[in-house]
Amino acid sequence: MNIFKELELIIEKTLIEILGQKKLYELGDILVRAEPPRDKAHGDLATNVAMVLSKKISENPRDLAERICSILINNKEIKSAEVAGPGFINIRLKNCIWARCIKDVLKSGADYGTSAYGSGRRINVEYVSANPTGPLHAAHARGAVFGDALARLLSKVGFDVCREYYINDAGTQVDILARSTFLRYQEALGHVVDSIPEGYYPGDYLIVLGKELADRDGSKWSSLEESKWLPKIRSYAVNRLMKSIKDDLGLLGVEIDKYTSEHELVGSGKVEDVMKKLADKELIYKGVLERPKGKKSDDWEPRPQLLFKAKKFGDDVDRAIQKSDGSWTYFASDVAYHMDKFKRGYESMIDVWGADHGGYVQRMQAAVQAISDGKAKLDVKICQIVHLLQNGKPIRMSKRAGKFVTLADVVKAVGKDVVRFIMLSRRNDQVLEFDFDKVVAQSRENPVFYVQYAHARCCSVLRHAIEVFSEEALEPEALLLTDLSLLNDENELAVIKELASFPRVIESAAKAHEPHRLAFYLSDLAAAFHSLWNKGKDEESLRFILKSDVELTLARIALIRAIASVLAIGLGIMGIEPVREMKS
Repeated sequence: MNIFKELELIIEKTLIEILGQKKLYELGDILVRAEPPRDKAHGDLATNVAMVLSKKISENPRDLAERICSILINNKEIKSAEVAGPGFINIRLKNCIWARCIKDVLKSGADYGTSAYGSGRRINVEYVSANPTGPLHAAHARGAVFGDALARLLSKVGFDVCREYYINDAGTQVDILARSTFLRYQEALGHVVDSIPEGYYPGDYLIVLGKELADRDGSKWSSLEESKWLPKIRSYAVNRLMKSIKDDLGLLGVEIDKYTSEHELVGSGKVEDVMKKLADKELIYKGVLERPKGKKSDDWEPRPQLLFKAKKFGDDVDRAIQKSDGSWTYFASDVAYHMDKFKRGYESMIDVWGADHGGYVQRMQAAVQAISDGKAKLDVKICQIVHLLQNGKPIRMSKRAGKFVTLADVVKAVGKDVVRFIMLSRRNDQVLEFDFDKVVAQSRENPVFYVQYAHARCCSVLRHAIEVFSEEALEPEALLLTDLSLLNDENELAVIKELASFPRVIESAAKAHEPHRLAFYLSDLAAAFHSLWNKGKDEESLRFILKSDVELTLARIALIRAIASVLAIGLGIMGIEPVREMKS
C-alpha cells in the first residue's frame, strides 16, 4: 500500500472527469504528484497538479483547484480537500485509511515497502574500490556503507543489482607498493633500513607483509634485479592486501558480488579495443592540452598527445588518454572498465567515489555517453570526507605517512551497526563528523541509539503483552482481526501516518540514489513512537496495555507490531541488526 500513489491515481481519474481522457492525452505527460505537505498541520497529502495543468489549459490555477477539490471530496476515503495559496491542494484522509495501513504492514511482513519500480532492470553499483596499497581506513567506511545501502535499496524496489569493486592494481602506485614491500622484506632478512625513501609507503602493515614473504621464500628475491622481483612481489602484496580489505568489508557487513582487476583489464587488451572504437567514431585526435588555470594537473603535458573529445559530450575540456611515453592514462583504463560494464549488460551504472575525485565526474560521464552511443547512463555519487573526533579533538590520518585509523579499528571500537548508521546520517555530499564519544552515548542526540531504542521498546511491549495474552493472540494473522478503528488518538495517528509514508520514502530514496533519506525517516518514526510512549507514561488511557480494555489493547499491540516491523525492515536495508533489548 502506497497511499501517495493511490491518491495520484485518484487525482488522475478526477482530471479525466474534468477534461476528458482524450483532452488529457493531447496535453502530453502531466506529472501528478502527491506529497507530504511541508507543514503537517495543513493535511495528510498535498498536490500542485492544478498549478502545473493550468498553464496548459489556460485556466486560473485556483479555479481549477476548486473544481478538482469538488470532485475529490466525494471520494469515500477523503475527508477534506482544500485549496491553499496560488493553487495548492491540501488533502486529509479518513481514519479508515490508517487502519488499512496497519493491516498492510502486518500482512506484508518483511515485504512491506517492496515495489516493482526497478522491474528487474540490471544496474551496476561500484563502491569502495580503494587502491590495494594498504588497509581500508575509516574514511573508506563511508563510501562502503553508502554503496552497500544503496544497493540494498535498489534491490528492495525491484532492480537486479550487481555490487562491484574495481581493483586499481595497475600503474605507479602498485609499483611503489611493491618496492615498499621489498624494502620491508629485506629488513626482515636482516638488512639494515636506515629510513624509508620519500614517496614509499611507511606503514607498519608492510612490516608484516615483508616478514611473511621472508618466512615463505627466504632470500629468494634478495639478490635479483628489480625487473625480476617487482611483478612477483607486486602480485603478492596486492593479493595479500586485497584479502585484508575483504576481511575489513566483512567486519562492516558490506557485500561485493564482483571484483574486477585493472591489471587484468589492461593485460587483456580492452583498453586498446575501446580506444579503437573511439577512433573509429573520430572521437580521438592528437593535440596539446592547455595547462589548467590556477592548478596543476597530472594529465597535462606541453606536447602533442592523444586526446578524447570530451567537450563534445558536455565536459569542460578534452581529456588525455595517452601519455607522451605511449602508456595509457588512468582515464583510458577507466574508459575501458566502463565499456566492460556496458558490454556485460549494464546500461545503468552508479559509481561511488571519494571527495578527491570530484573533478573526474564530467569526463567519465562524457566517456560513458561516447562508448555506449548514449544508451548508458552513469551517476556518480561523491562521498565527502569524514572527520574523526575523540575527546573533542580531531584524529589526523595519512596513509602515505603510515598514520591512520583503520576501518577495522573503528568497527571494533563502536560496532558495525553504529558505524553504518552514522555514515548514513548525512547526505553523501556533506562533510561528516564521527565523534567516538557521541556515537556510543545513550541519548536522543545519538541517532543510532534513538532508533534502536524504539525497536527495543516495541519488543519490550510485546514481551509484556505475552504475560496478558497468549502468543497466538499476538501473531500478525490474529491481530488482523482486531478493530483498528479504535486507534484514533492524534498521537497514535501521527505514528501510523509515518508508517504509511514508508513505501514512498523507500522508492524516492532509491530513485534519487540517496540512502540517507531512510536514516532520516527512521529517526522521524522513532521520534513519533517515543512521543507516543511518553504520552502513555503521563496519561494512563494512552498506555499500550490496558487490562480493562482488551480490544483497544490488541489494536495497540497491532500498532506496536507494525512499528517494530517497519523499523526492522528499514534497519535491515541499512545493513543494521535491530536490537530487541538495550543493554546499558
